[in-house]
Amino acid sequence: MSYASFGRTKTPVLEIGYESAGDPRGTPVILLHGFPYDVRAFDDVAPLLAAQGAFVLVPYLRGFGPTRFLDDTTMRSGQQGALAQDLLDFMDALVVGQAVVAGYDWGGRAACIVAALEPGRVRGLVTVNGYNMHNLATSGEPVDPEWERSYWYQYYFHSERGRRGLERNRDDLCELLWRTWSPSWAAARGAFPASAPSLHNPDFVDVVVHSYRHRYGLADGDPLYRHLEELISRQPAIPVPTVVLESGDDGIGGPPAATGRDHFTGPYREVLLPGVGHNVPQEDPGAFAQAVLSLVG
Repeated sequence: MSYASFGRTKTPVLEIGYESAGDPRGTPVILLHGFPYDVRAFDDVAPLLAAQGAFVLVPYLRGFGPTRFLDDTTMRSGQQGALAQDLLDFMDALVVGQAVVAGYDWGGRAACIVAALEPGRVRGLVTVNGYNMHNLATSGEPVDPEWERSYWYQYYFHSERGRRGLERNRDDLCELLWRTWSPSWAAARGAFPASAPSLHNPDFVDVVVHSYRHRYGLADGDPLYRHLEELISRQPAIPVPTVVLESGDDGIGGPPAATGRDHFTGPYREVLLPGVGHNVPQEDPGAFAQAVLSLVG
C-alpha cells in the first residue's frame, strides 16, 4: 500500500495483520476487503484518504494474508457474525472508539452489521451494493435463475469436491472469479498476482468453505457468535449516515441496492457506478474515496 506501514494486533481470537496510512491523529477510517481479495484492493484509495487527513486502517480478514488464529482449537468460522465481531475486536484492540467503516463483499457485510448493532462506533458507512446482511431464514429459497447461475462457486463449495478444488486450484479459481465478477475491468488478470499470496493463508480454505456452507444452513455456526447471529437474524436497521455504491457491471447477480433502502433509517445517498464490477475500490478508487471522504467531514 502506498505510504503505509504494517502492524499486528491481538484480539480475543485472532492476531490481525493490518496496513495503515495517514496521520494517527486524523479521523479513523477502516477499509474492509472481501473474498477472494485482500488489502491490495485499497492501494489507490488509502493515499487519497490520507492526503485529506484521515487515519486509514486496512485489516486482513480472518483466513487471509498474515492474520492468524491464536488457538488451534478455534473453529475456522467464516460466518457473518464472526466477521462483524472481528471488526469490533479490531477497533477495541487499537482503541478506536468510532470510525468511518467502508467495505465490499465480506467486508461490506461486517461493516453493515456493526453499523446496525453498534451505531455509536460508526461515524459513517460506505457499503457496496446496499444492505448485504444475509437473511439465513430465507437462504433456502430460490432466486432469479440468472442470479443462481452466477452463484455456482457457492454451490461448488458446498461439496467436498469444491473444497478440494479450492485447495488445489485456488489461484486459478479465484482469478476466474475476479475476471467474471468484474467483466469490464481489463486490469483484473494483471492485478490478481499482488493479492494471490493472501489466499495461501493456512486457514483460507476452511474459513471460505464454512462461510458458504453456514449461510445456507449446511454447517453450524461457532457458538461464540450465537447471540450476535440472533440479532442479525432480525435484519436490523442501519441508522448511521450511509453512502451506498451500486456496481453498474457486477458479474454476481442479485437485487439492486434500492431494494434494501428501507433498512437505512439515517442520512442516505446512493451512487451508481456504470461499468464498474464487484471490486469497486480497485476498479474505481476515486469514487470509493470520495464516498468515504463525504462522511469524514
